[in-house]
Order: sequence, then C-alpha cells, then structure tokens
Amino acid sequence: EARRQRRLLLVVVCVALLLDNMLYMVIVPIIPDYIATMRDRGVAAGPFLPAGFNESGGGGGGNRSLLPARYPPAAGDNEDVQIGVLFASKAMLQLLVNPLSGTLIDRVGYETPLLAGLAVMFLSTATFAFAENYATLFAARSLQGLGSAFADTAGIALIADRYAEEPARSRALGTALACISFGSLVAPPFGGILYVFAGKRVPFLVLACVCLLDGLLLLAVAPPCAAGARANMPVGTPIHRLMVDPYIAVVAGALATCNIPLAFLEPTIANWMRESMGASEWEVGLTWLPAFFPHVLGVYVTVRLAAAYPHLQWFYGALGMAIIGASSCLVPACRNFGQVIVPLCGICFGIALVDTALLPTLAFLVDVRHVSVYGSVYAIADISYSVAYALGPIVAGQIVHTMGFVQLNLGMGLANVLYAPVLLFLKNVCQMKPSHSERNILLEEGPKGLYDTIKMEEHKG
Repeated sequence: EARRQRRLLLVVVCVALLLDNMLYMVIVPIIPDYIATMRDRGVAAGPFLPAGFNESGGGGGGNRSLLPARYPPAAGDNEDVQIGVLFASKAMLQLLVNPLSGTLIDRVGYETPLLAGLAVMFLSTATFAFAENYATLFAARSLQGLGSAFADTAGIALIADRYAEEPARSRALGTALACISFGSLVAPPFGGILYVFAGKRVPFLVLACVCLLDGLLLLAVAPPCAAGARANMPVGTPIHRLMVDPYIAVVAGALATCNIPLAFLEPTIANWMRESMGASEWEVGLTWLPAFFPHVLGVYVTVRLAAAYPHLQWFYGALGMAIIGASSCLVPACRNFGQVIVPLCGICFGIALVDTALLPTLAFLVDVRHVSVYGSVYAIADISYSVAYALGPIVAGQIVHTMGFVQLNLGMGLANVLYAPVLLFLKNVCQMKPSHSERNILLEEGPKGLYDTIKMEEHKG
C-alpha cells in the first residue's frame, strides 16, 4: 500500500510540474494581442503562429525553458521593460516566497503546501483565461510564481521523502525532470492548436481542469487533514543554517550557474539569429525544440550511471557544467540554423546531467548532515533556479546591448567551466555510506514514536 501510494504521489507531483511549465508557454501566443492593445493600434496582433512558440520550465525545481521567448517588435524601451518584467515576475516572486515556503513545508509537512500550491496555480490559470489587459496578465503571472513556490518545492521534497533509498530516489527525481521536459514538447502544439481553433481561453481552461483533477487526486491519495503523523515529524533544520552549509551552498551555486546560459539566451538568441544569419521565423521558433531530446537523454543517462556508480554524482555534475561551458562558447561561432542547434542541444544535455545528479545529492546531504526533512533544502534549489530566470529576461538584453552577444556567451561559458572543479568539494560527502543518515539510524534502532513507526513501515513497504 505504501509503494502504491508513493507512486500515485509521484504522478501528482509530475503533473503539477508539467502544468507549471506548460502555463508559462501557453501565455506566449497571446502576448502579441496584449502588446498590440497597449500600443493603441486597436487591431489584434493576429492568430498564433507555430514559429512563435516559447517554452520555459523549474524546478524545479523550478523553471527551465527549452524554447526561446519570441517577443513582438519593440515600440520603445518602455515596452521592452514591460515584457521583460512580465516574464521575470514569476521567478521574482518565487525568489521572495521560497524562504517562507520552505520553512512552512518543514513545519506542516508536504501534502498541505502542495495542495495549496495547486489551488493557487488553478486560480492563476483561470485568471489567465479571462485576463483582458497587461495588469491582469502580470497579476496572473505573479500568482503563478506564488503557487510554484509551494507546489514545486513541496512536490520535489515529497518525492525525496517518500523515495528514501537510492537508486529509487534518483529515478523518481529524474522522472519529475523528464516530465518538465515533456511539457516543452507537448505544450507548443497544444497551445497553438487550441488557440487557433477554440480561442485564447480554451488552453487555460483545459489546464485549469487538469490542475483541479490533480488536486483531487492528491486529496484522495494523501489527504492533508489525515496526515496526523506530521505532528510527530522531526523539526527540520532552519533554512538559514542550510544556506551556510558549504556543501549545500556548492550545489546551489552549481544549479544557478548551469541555468544562466538557458535563462540569458532565451530573450536574446532570436534577435541575434535574425541579425547574424538572417534566420526565418520558423527557424527562430524551432531553435530550441530539438534540445528536448538530449535533455531527456541526459536525464536517462545520469539515472543509469548513478545507479551503477553512485559515488560519482559530483563528477556527473562537473561533466555537465563543462559541456554547458563549451557549448555556450560555441554559440556565437554558428553561422546557420543547423549549426546553432548543436550547442543548444549540448547546453540542455549538460543541464540534465547537473540537475539529475545534484537534486538527489541535496537530499543526501540533508540526510547525512542535518535532519531528514526536505522542504527548506529544495526551497534553496528553487531559489537557485529563480535567480537565473529572474535576471535573464531583464539583464541579458542589457548585457548584449552594452557588451555584445559574443561576450555574453563567453562569460557564461567561462563561468560554468570555472565552477565545474568546485564540485570536487562534494567528492568525499558523496562517498559516505547511507547508513550514516539520521533516517536510517532511526530505522535500524527501531521506532521510538508515531512518526518513526510510520517511516519504518514505509521503508519495509
């Protein structure tokens, strides 16, 4: 029964992460209509075109993107700022809320914040469906960030809690990351077809219904009000103490650094392709789509390698950062659409290596160095992602304007290459035996309370 329950909870979390990722992408086809209205032209920007797809996803954790943001032609600096702030508002709010959400999750458990996050995401999706102006769209986008701060963090922490042993934990977290990537493939045709044939509200209403069903499934599988065992849940380590843990800080820095190229290229690569290689609209729209496949491949490869050689998790992360750095430096050297796809696929493959290797490492670090409660540590991971995606839409364009696209990519590549050796710091930690963790010591010594008894039963199951 415990095994069946945790599988259903994994489905709930994966659907929540998928919805969060899809909701960001679905708003992009509608942006031109709002921009056209703000310009007082009185004419809608026109129907959705597949070349204009944009994809952003987190996770994390998150929210990592796999398609570039395609913005309408700028009418002035003010409009550029509005668009940049709109796309960054979700990550900005996540950045502010995550310290609070992580602490709350540690205190009340995982199910209640996950349900609250799904409820807020449902409200955000419904607001998107009926938004008629920029202010409402901005409010809905920010509301999505609030829901993500709870749903994403609680979901990933719940997976880490229910899948306590390796390699099951790496497989479960890898599945969650693959679902985020799958959203990048299914959302563009989903949003485009429904937008053209059914109107702008239908994609959001469909996502809202799926979000509602996901919340009902969570209530059926693990009702938050019935989680009486949480009253005896160990007190988690405060988030400020986790932040100053040098090992956790190294992992958080790696997660932020590896996502900077993706976050900074999204708002800049489309214009660079048009100016440097005369790329057509369909080429710009499809630039990131092939990168979905190496991302999923990277998740699969890392999960298999982690199962065979679990003591080399730090090496997989360092290898991923080296690949990201080399790929970032190669982007400005590309001269046509076919060439630019290769380094972008390399970036997404490297990100998959880093995320899949280091997300389970965060849970392991909490097990061996702190208390096995995961809300705060995955809030730190979400903060790392949010830093990159909050800065990207606002800062990247300014860097390109003042320094140039080539310098931007070389700087991002150099940052990843220089950070890769820092992961050597994790080498000894990753070699520690899982039996040293607080969780397994409790299980070996026998139950001492209601929480320990339930954890032991889940362990046996």
